[in-house]
Amino acid sequence: MSDSISKLQMAAPESAELIAKRLEREQTTANREREFGLEQSLAPFRVGSVKALNTVPLTRGLEDQVSYATPAVLAERLRRDELDAALVSVVEPLLNDRYDMLDGVAVASLGEVRSVFLAHRKPLEQVCEVFCDPASLTSVLLLKVLLAERGLKPEFKPLESYAAAKEKDFVLLIGDTALDFALAPHDHEILDLGTAWFELTALPFVFAVWALRRGIENRELRRQLREAKDFGMDTLDHIIHSRTEYTEDFRKDYFGWHLHYHLGADEKRGIAKFMELLRKHGFGPVFEPKFVW
Repeated sequence: MSDSISKLQMAAPESAELIAKRLEREQTTANREREFGLEQSLAPFRVGSVKALNTVPLTRGLEDQVSYATPAVLAERLRRDELDAALVSVVEPLLNDRYDMLDGVAVASLGEVRSVFLAHRKPLEQVCEVFCDPASLTSVLLLKVLLAERGLKPEFKPLESYAAAKEKDFVLLIGDTALDFALAPHDHEILDLGTAWFELTALPFVFAVWALRRGIENRELRRQLREAKDFGMDTLDHIIHSRTEYTEDFRKDYFGWHLHYHLGADEKRGIAKFMELLRKHGFGPVFEPKFVW
């Protein structure tokens, strides 16, 4: 017995490196189990999302079960009851009183968002027409509100092609297309809509939410969407490291500083302020959101 005790006392403690590696293996195993659980989870619900870098953390583990489309197409499919839930522009549930918003989850920014902006070659005061990405919904109304607050009411026209963006004096771009434009050589100034909103209101802006079709029992779906978001936040470092869009330093900055994914009291105040300004400038009718957990 004394020999056994002596051997135990003489056993070398684990080094910090070995402990870190063991914890990493355990975390990897736990993440794989979470991902496997999510991979089996959505049926029979039909769920849509935008296939863009900024939505990746909200569909973590659900990627192969989600149908992808632009914000405008997702909104149309929701209206036709072809989807039970979709990650859509926040204006869709605000302008159509037929959806609930999933509480606690959003794509939002507090200041500069980087991927939603007006690119302009002339001073804003000279704006007569804005060419906009036909896929966009929220960004168009947000820009209309921001310009209306400056006394500007230009005509909005669809952008005929992304290749034509650099030829326009005023062009509104969103998502990965906006990032591609901003990170390439161009001769435009950039009016970041997240920055402009924060300077106007000192509030976050909510760009997208999970809109849930009313009239169906979706408690389990809501739980799954919250779990996917939690999984995305818990593995954000993995997302930053493993994605290939742009550079890793850019992804770290984009996810770390420009975007956040919670929908709390401040974000709801931002939504309320946006509703107030939509009504003020005649962009309505606007309906009070119903948040469900």
